[in-house]
Amino acid sequence: MRGAKMDADIIVVGAGASGLMAAGRAAECGTRVLILEKTDALGQKLLVSGKTRCNVTNIAELPRFIDMYGTNGRFLYGAFHRFFRPELLAFFKRYGLNTKAERGGRIFPVSDDARDVVEVFRKYLDAHKVRVVFDAQVTAIHCARHPFFTVKTPRHKYLSSGVILAAGGSSWPATGSAGDGCKIAAKMGHTIINLRPALVPLMVREQRLAQSMQGVSLRNVRAAAFQGRAEEIDAAFMPREDYGRGETKKTKPPLIESRFGEMLFTHFGLGGPIILLMSLSVVDALQNGPVSVLIDLKPVLSAKQLTTRLQRDLNTHGKKKVAGIMKEYLPAKMIDPVIALAGIQGDTPAHQVAATQRSKIVETLKALRFNIKSPLPLARAIVTAGGVSLGEIDPRTMASQKVPGLFFCGEVMDIDADTGGYNLQAAFSTGYVAGQSAAEFINSLDVNR
Repeated sequence: MRGAKMDADIIVVGAGASGLMAAGRAAECGTRVLILEKTDALGQKLLVSGKTRCNVTNIAELPRFIDMYGTNGRFLYGAFHRFFRPELLAFFKRYGLNTKAERGGRIFPVSDDARDVVEVFRKYLDAHKVRVVFDAQVTAIHCARHPFFTVKTPRHKYLSSGVILAAGGSSWPATGSAGDGCKIAAKMGHTIINLRPALVPLMVREQRLAQSMQGVSLRNVRAAAFQGRAEEIDAAFMPREDYGRGETKKTKPPLIESRFGEMLFTHFGLGGPIILLMSLSVVDALQNGPVSVLIDLKPVLSAKQLTTRLQRDLNTHGKKKVAGIMKEYLPAKMIDPVIALAGIQGDTPAHQVAATQRSKIVETLKALRFNIKSPLPLARAIVTAGGVSLGEIDPRTMASQKVPGLFFCGEVMDIDADTGGYNLQAAFSTGYVAGQSAAEFINSLDVNR
């Protein structure tokens, strides 16, 4: 093997966010780099991220960043200390990309065009003579004798002294992320933490109810997930504050997570920002039994205040139809479904609404209940949770602790975060560290390159 001709010093598997950064940095450090990409273009997932605007990072400070990855966030301290938001934005500016901060601290290209982010990496690779082979799905990586790797595709075998596995997770398979990297890592002796969907819409058992409100987008509502069936959860448990990843306060059973903001109803259930934020906690909790989501449609008002207001409106407009009065409380498409839960028809005069029915309307406005059936499939998730166990990766270098010369970066590892640019920052940072560390590994070898 020592006499064999190397195709590259380092082979990077995958041309997503982390792989592009890793390849460019490794080449910048003086090594010959080859990228093997299973699709026909660079940065396929970058192009669709942030609704094609590409939310590259966030203005949050380091402690907040770390919190957004949950218990695994500590793994990223080393990578972030070496390459964090200031370095990333300086890198983009060096290649002509200006950025801007928006609501929630999200940072986007000024152009609002993800193609400009991919163009930065195209320039980066060209500047350091990185070669790319497209339509090259890696099926296996063998390391018969340290430090020589054979990287196999259906049409060719490539030889290198180092490999960076940046093949992504299992979400958005059309962009090339189909779980290949984890399968390869497992065959090389690595432990894979259960892959599951994160940032994913939720299917409900009350599908007909959700479907009746399909397309309704709500703002300034609170959704809370509970362990247990919806009908068994006391509405008094509905919290007034956010609980979950990135928040300092801890939940108490049966509460799993709580979020305030925007959501929407779909033909299968629940979607939108706050549902996506809660989804991983819900997915994990489903392993322990039934999970429900309660939605407070009027979180600013207490149940008592809402009761007083509704009673006043019903009394003042006694001859008016209930549906007309509820226009002050709900979007039009939600009125009939909500009052039907109280056993009332829309054309019922207000003065005919019984006290028990009025109480039921208030209860529904403060705790619209759904039982969660399942998340949408992993392929429909924005991010994959799980991946190569972090306990088998050196956080200082992203090097495998099982296979010398093998490095990891990006979503193939057991790292995921909430929306807001956190996932891409982790990809860029771990890619940078993996690329530099792989180059240092290559430069330390006593081999003829």
